Amino acid sequence: MPPLSEIRVYPVKSLDPEPVESVRLADSGAIESDRRYALFDADGDYVNGKNERRVHRIRSEFDFGAGEVRLREQGSDEWARFDPEADRGELEAWLSEFFGYDVTVRRDDEQGHPDDTSAGGPTLISTATLEAVASWFDGESGRPAVDAAELRRRFRPNLVVDAPAFWEDRLYADRASTVGFSVGGVEFAGVNPCQRCVVPTRDPDTGESDDGFRERFVERRRATLPEWVDRDWYDHFYRLMVNTRVPGAPATLSVGDRVACDRESAADPA
Repeated sequence: MPPLSEIRVYPVKSLDPEPVESVRLADSGAIESDRRYALFDADGDYVNGKNERRVHRIRSEFDFGAGEVRLREQGSDEWARFDPEADRGELEAWLSEFFGYDVTVRRDDEQGHPDDTSAGGPTLISTATLEAVASWFDGESGRPAVDAAELRRRFRPNLVVDAPAFWEDRLYADRASTVGFSVGGVEFAGVNPCQRCVVPTRDPDTGESDDGFRERFVERRRATLPEWVDRDWYDHFYRLMVNTRVPGAPATLSVGDRVACDRESAADPA
C-alpha cells in the first residue's frame, strides 16, 4: 500500500498552497481549511485563475496558528498582513487595488469553494504521475521545460501519493460507478478523472500562456493512458488527477497514511 507523501491545502481559492502534516475533514468530506476563502467580483462571480490571469501574480502565505494571510505581488518583497476576519475590509481593499475592480472575500467552513461540488473531497495524484507528465515538457522543440514541482503548482492537488505513474487512474470507473479506497483507514470514493481548465496551461508565477501546453498534454495523455483504464470518462484527454467523495468523514488524514484500493490486484499498471 503506497503512503500519502504530501498534503497541500489552499486556504484561499486560486492562491498558493500550504503544505501540512495532517488535516481534518469536515462532515462534507472537504478538507476543513481548503478553499475556505474565495474572491468574488461585483457580479458575484469567482475571481480565480479560470477568468483572471492576474491572480497568478499574487504570492500568498497562510499562518493557520495566527489566522493570518500574507500577500504580495510577484517580484515584490513587501508583504501585506491581514486577519481575514478582523481585517476583511483592508484585505478586500488590497485585492481591489491589485485587480483594479471591487473584490469581496467570502468564507465557507463546511464545504469550502470547490470546483466540483458533486465530488468535493480532496483531489489525489501520484508522485510518479507528476514526474511522468513533467517528462512530456522536457524543453525540446523550443518550448520551456516544466518540472514536477511546477506541475504541482499548475495542477494544484490536495493529496500526493508515493505511487507509480498513473496509479490514481485505478480510483475511478465508469460514469455510473465510484471506486472505493481508503487513506489511513478513512473510506473514500473515487469519482472521476479531473477535467482540467485553462490554469495548468499558464506560468504559475506570471499567468502568461504556455503556448502548446494543452495540445502536448492531450497528445501524450492519449498515447500513455493505461490500457486498463475505463474510457467512459474520456470524451477528451485533458484530464488528470482524481476527484473524490469521503463517506468516511469527518476524519483526520496525515502524511504517511497508507492508501489502499480494492482494485489493486485487478488493475495493476506495473
